[in-house]
Amino acid sequence: MAELTRQVGENIRKYRKQRLMTLEELSSVICKSRSTLSKYEKGEITIDIEVLYEVASALHVNVEQLLPVPRERIKFPESENYPAFFNGISQFYSYIFDGRNNQIIRSVFDVLSATDERRQKIVMYMNFKDYQDYRCCENTYRGNIEHYDAITNISLINQDTPMEKASIQILASYLDADTKWGLWNGFSSRPMMPIAMKMLFSKTPLKEDFNFSKQLKVSREDIRLLKLYNMLSVT
Repeated sequence: MAELTRQVGENIRKYRKQRLMTLEELSSVICKSRSTLSKYEKGEITIDIEVLYEVASALHVNVEQLLPVPRERIKFPESENYPAFFNGISQFYSYIFDGRNNQIIRSVFDVLSATDERRQKIVMYMNFKDYQDYRCCENTYRGNIEHYDAITNISLINQDTPMEKASIQILASYLDADTKWGLWNGFSSRPMMPIAMKMLFSKTPLKEDFNFSKQLKVSREDIRLLKLYNMLSVT
């Protein structure tokens, strides 16, 4: 219990600093003293569930983001009737190349729970510095992943700005491979405009180097198909 209390406190402090909030500002919002909040963050006292929800609301995060990462994750079903790419995994990764600042944007997807045999709740953590601390990221999206014979669909909502909704389509996930291409459709705030980008999915983290960046960029073949179909497509 002491270790759990310490980790929760560290997460509260991490997200508070990420939100550029002082101890005084957060303690005022949750109606606790500065010293009490400081003890929460240091793991010196255990935070009760009601206050934990108040802290999460004040920091604009989900309660589970303040909890330690579970050792045993929920996994996609292991079945011959389930998409081979996702079969039996509890976490997967994606990459896009952001031409606005010429850098690779990495994301981690965690499986949360199943709503039925073909649909699961997921959370996506986008643009983080360290895989060990991936939940401390620029954008967090929550939504669902749904599997069909020919395609896997992902629908997401930005946790901080709910007006920003995104969707992803992954073709032929029933065919197994180390990586899969998908199409990300969303909304850019820098500048504000609808966007569509190709996104590479992987079961494991990939090496990010020059050749990988080149692979993620729009290719001549992408442009040829764009001109042919008058659509941005990913195959």
